[in-house]
Amino acid sequence: MTRYLLKRLGGALLVLLVLSVVIYALFYVAPGDPARLACGERCSPQQVAQVREQLKLTDPVWLQYAHFIQGIFAGRDYSTGTASLHCDAPCLGFSYQNQQQVTQLIMQRLPATASLAFGAMVVWLIIGVGTGLLSALRRGGITERTLTLLTLAGTSTPVFILGLLILMVVCAYLQWLPFPSYVPLTEDPEQWAWNMLLPWFTLGLFESAKYARLTRSSTLETLAEDHIRTFRAYGVGERAVVGKHALRGAVPPVIALNALDVGTVLGGAVLTESLFGIPGIGKTLIDAVKVIDLPVVVGVVLVIGTAVVVANVLADLLYAVADRRVVLQ
Repeated sequence: MTRYLLKRLGGALLVLLVLSVVIYALFYVAPGDPARLACGERCSPQQVAQVREQLKLTDPVWLQYAHFIQGIFAGRDYSTGTASLHCDAPCLGFSYQNQQQVTQLIMQRLPATASLAFGAMVVWLIIGVGTGLLSALRRGGITERTLTLLTLAGTSTPVFILGLLILMVVCAYLQWLPFPSYVPLTEDPEQWAWNMLLPWFTLGLFESAKYARLTRSSTLETLAEDHIRTFRAYGVGERAVVGKHALRGAVPPVIALNALDVGTVLGGAVLTESLFGIPGIGKTLIDAVKVIDLPVVVGVVLVIGTAVVVANVLADLLYAVADRRVVLQ
């Protein structure tokens, strides 16, 4: 297990290194003036020249990248025009347009995105896995056909359409809930939960469709295996066959997909955050792209990529715990 863990961590570090090179080259080496993009359209030529000097954009490309990596691991100094500011590690850059460190900006938005991601995860696991399991156990019946139709509808409906429908029905027509407005968990836990309810169900229902299909196919595949037939031949009860053996074979793919989805949503569920006005990482990325705030765009993209890589490592570990054959291979 230790060797397997070290191999996965080594692979993840290599991927993160390659990812940082690609992101830096894409945004800072591609044609254009990174100093102008970092400073903003309102900056004077003198301010742009100052930013170019601070980012050391006149150095060779490899040295520029080394300064970028140095900021992440050891911090970096920036000038705000009137004073020098030290950006502590991990320093993802300085937003000259917001006059704020990119790391601080992301950390301020991370709780909102984490609230959305983990709440929606609970919804899509309960609905998706439950629906998929029920479809597999009622194969060929009206229940399976109905659930298959619903999952197909869920898969084909864009998340913003689903969110609009939920808002119109729940808030405007039935008036069961007011239109949601994000409240931080630390300020009022009860209002936080009530206002996150619709975003959780919107994202959870959208994602649950693929979990239902994956769980159904995995369960049916496991139920058709020889050892399941052997258990049934020896008189083992259907509840024990499904609960102890069929589910065990169906869970690993769900674990892998869930970790990947959580990593992606942590990187920013852009449409859901924009639709419900949640001040998360996805909305931050959209706002930064609108005003071409290069350091924020680079920092958010790097965080999104890192979240997906870390989630994949966790998925591999959970997969190995659920199925020991993965480690042996």
